[in-house]
This record gives sequence, structure tokens and C-alpha cells, in this order.
Amino acid sequence: MSRAFRFAVQSFSAPSGKEWRERARHAEALGYSALHLADHVLGPGPAIAKTNHPVQSLAAVPAMMSAAEATRTLKVGCRVFCIDYQHPAVLAKQAATIDLLSDGRLELGLGAGWLRAEYEALGIRFDPAPVRIARLAETVRAVRALFAGEQVALTGEHVKLAGFAGAPARPLPSLMIGGGGRRVLSLAAREAGIVSLNFNNRSGVIGADGVKSSTADATAEKIGWIKSAAGARFAELELEIGAYFTFVQPGAETIAAGMGQSLGLTRDEMLRHPHGLFGSVDAVCEELERRREVYGISYVTVGDQALEAFAPVVARLSGR
Repeated sequence: MSRAFRFAVQSFSAPSGKEWRERARHAEALGYSALHLADHVLGPGPAIAKTNHPVQSLAAVPAMMSAAEATRTLKVGCRVFCIDYQHPAVLAKQAATIDLLSDGRLELGLGAGWLRAEYEALGIRFDPAPVRIARLAETVRAVRALFAGEQVALTGEHVKLAGFAGAPARPLPSLMIGGGGRRVLSLAAREAGIVSLNFNNRSGVIGADGVKSSTADATAEKIGWIKSAAGARFAELELEIGAYFTFVQPGAETIAAGMGQSLGLTRDEMLRHPHGLFGSVDAVCEELERRREVYGISYVTVGDQALEAFAPVVARLSGR
């Protein structure tokens, strides 16, 4: 039996605290399940400009807490925390505190990090992907122990913690691990409750290489990796994806054609791209149901620029 649909909105900025809180309340009223941020630090300047990544003006942790305080049922999360930007014990304590103060509404997303220019601008060593993913695996183990309130004695290659227990102790929220390569998706398949499908951002920037790494065929291959690594627990996993190119409007097929041309993809490849949604409400609903059948993807995140236009899709499909 297919898992029921859930929908989230991801936001990077807000002009004021009032508007941020109103956005969270509005998303909740429209039926969105969660409000996500990302975990990026850089403000405007040449470092972020060369990555093609949008500027994130809000720090994730206080913005998540503000959104939780403004709402009653909306889950809050980060899609995903870069584990290299904070000490694992500090990150775990902040996450557990958010979960406590929001009465269990945290979705805890963790990732290995990928935005090379941000690492360089912050003076953080950008290790090869296998090293960053190994560190992510050790961080997951540490987070589990700290949430459980256990006294830790971890002596891994990357994470060393000893002589204290995690506080506040909390039931571990459904853990989200995201990425686009086989190694990180296999880790997610073994350790997470939510597997977040993303581009393979091996280039360290947003561009055609990443988009082409997540076409329909490439996504089918990723699902195969996840199934292989998950084994019997695959049926328990919730598969999530960011619909970065969402145009619920007349003439969206023309937008898909133009976007595809700029990225080296055909119109049909763009229309079937798992990170894109183009067309009427009926067409988008039909495509999401098809993708759930083909890939098992039931959790979809859109950007806040699509909050209103996508709302009829949320209303029709949520919980179905």
C-alpha cells in the first residue's frame, strides 16, 4: 500500500519576524505538514555568488523555533543541517531543545555538506565526499545516543565524546538524511526514517551537472540504491524530494521547454524531472501520483515562492 502524501515548504528568508511567523501560520492553514529551512551561513558577496545558491538570511535554529512558537501542528526542520558547521554535541543539544519546546514537532535533517565555496569562505576544510559521509555516519550515532540521554563514550575517527549524558533526553524524531550520491543515500537507507533525494552536488555548485544527475532515469537508479541498502526496512522509509522547479500555472509546459533547453534536457525530460512540477493542478496531481507509484516518493517539498500556487495540490492530495 502506498504511503500517504505529505507536503512541506522550504524558505530561506523573511523581511521581518512578523512576516516569518505569518508565513508559518499560513503554511499550516493551507495544510502543509512542515516548514523547512536549509543550513547556509553566507550573506551576499562573491563567495555565494559563484555557487548559484540563494542567500539564506535566516539562521536555521532560531527561525525554526520562531515558526514552531507561531503554530500549533506544523513540523519544523532543516533540510538539512550541515554536520560540519557545528560540533555534533552542540547540534544534538539544540535539536533536542527545539523538539522539547515545540512539543515534539522537530523533523531532524542531517547532511554531509556540499557547498565547497561556503566551506572555503568559512575557513572549514572541505574533505572528500567519503570522509564527509563517514563523519555524517558517526554524527548520526552520536545524535542517537545523546537524544537517548545516554552517557556517551564515542571514540570514532571523527566524533569523540566522553563523560557526559545528553540533555534534554528526547525520543528521537524521524531522522531525515539527504543527498544525491550512492554512498550517502545508502547511509540514509540504513539509518534514516526519511530519505531526502537531492541532486548529486559533486561539482559544489548549483547547475546543469546537478540537475542532470537527478533525471527520471537517474532517480530510478537512486531508488535502486536505497532499496539495496535498506533491505527489509525499505517499506518503512518515507521518500522525500525537493520540487525545486514548481510551476502550477497555465503555459507551464513552455517554461519546462525553455528550462530544459538551458540545461541540456528536452521538454519531455524536464516535464518528467522528479525535481520539477509543471502544469495545471490536475496535471501536477496526476504526475505526483504517478511518481509515487513508480518511485515511492510521497513527501514533496516546494519553495515558498510556490506556497500559494501549490496549495490546491496540497488540499487535494494530503493524507491520500
